[in-house]
Amino acid sequence: MNKEFIQAVEDLEREKSISKDLLIEAIESALVSAYKKNYGTSQNVRVNIDRENGDIDVFMRKDIVEEVLDPFVEVNVEEAKEIDPEYEIGDIIEYQVTPMDFGRIAAQTAKQVVVQRIRETERGMIYDDYINRQTEVVTGVVQRISNDKVFVNMGRAEGILNGNEQIPGEKYRVNQRLKVYVMDVKKTTKGPQVFLSRTHPGLVKRLFELEVPEIQDGIVEIKSISREAGSRTKIAVCTYDENVDPVGACVGTRGNRVQAVVEELSGEKIDIITWSEEPGKLISSALSPAKVEMVLIDEDEKAATVVVPDFQLSLAIGKEGQNVRLAAKLCGWKIDIKSHSQYYPPETIEEEPETTQGEDASAVMDVPEEESENEEK
Repeated sequence: MNKEFIQAVEDLEREKSISKDLLIEAIESALVSAYKKNYGTSQNVRVNIDRENGDIDVFMRKDIVEEVLDPFVEVNVEEAKEIDPEYEIGDIIEYQVTPMDFGRIAAQTAKQVVVQRIRETERGMIYDDYINRQTEVVTGVVQRISNDKVFVNMGRAEGILNGNEQIPGEKYRVNQRLKVYVMDVKKTTKGPQVFLSRTHPGLVKRLFELEVPEIQDGIVEIKSISREAGSRTKIAVCTYDENVDPVGACVGTRGNRVQAVVEELSGEKIDIITWSEEPGKLISSALSPAKVEMVLIDEDEKAATVVVPDFQLSLAIGKEGQNVRLAAKLCGWKIDIKSHSQYYPPETIEEEPETTQGEDASAVMDVPEEESENEEK
């Protein structure tokens, strides 16, 4: 150990943000173990490194007692007083026992500790970086594929895209660039592990934020998203600026903005609707592209019965119920869809539907045709 070592430690403190004192304390602790291992002793020792010139000293420590039971760790009070009359029972006396060849052992040990601390510090910095980027979208390169896991190189860290977070039917290849959603970050003995997703609804939200300046500026707000990855996504948007069309802003000129998101999601269909605080209007829009005749609201159960033309029933329900399922998730309401003939049986087709007033009465809302139409994006 010498001044060059101290200078190197100070350089590490500046470049890697590793505390000089903490690093030297770690080296001192490691040197204690190295001394006991190399010199086959169980004595209680202490290692001291001079913070200015790098000199290293090893001290054997013994407790001062009245009666010695273990000579390796204890010394008689009378013997101690011969060294210094001020010593009392309970004090600790130290003898310098620095071996002649201890410098070689110290240098090797110090190198191991420094390398380990640098690695730990870098891992900590990577963890802090990605834990702050949680819920964000990052661009990475597929590094390798193992069974159903895809490992993505994101520069300073390697992310894991598990099978259940991959878009169904999407194929990946080595060196492919793709955008991924940072779902979770965990500390492990091998360093931080970053868990990624291509199926999370947050990915769609972040992609629209990248493509639509109005969302970045806060003019347009994404209120809700429901998604079945690889198939269809519904997104509800709103604005507090009456001069801005929120749906048009997300669609873009000739659909260029929404198309950029669709291409990134491997052709996933995206429906964009205008958010409404009125449940009837919101549910009607959410069922796009189907046309809705009427929405009956049950506030207590947070459920809605939706009446659609007979020829629109299958469209409103969607393939395997997907359209109504996504609409219900988007709105947060239970939705029951009925065709016109189901709600108005032939024998009562001329009668007007009656509503009752009372505690459990349902609110009936006729939805104008133009408000129920939403173009599929």
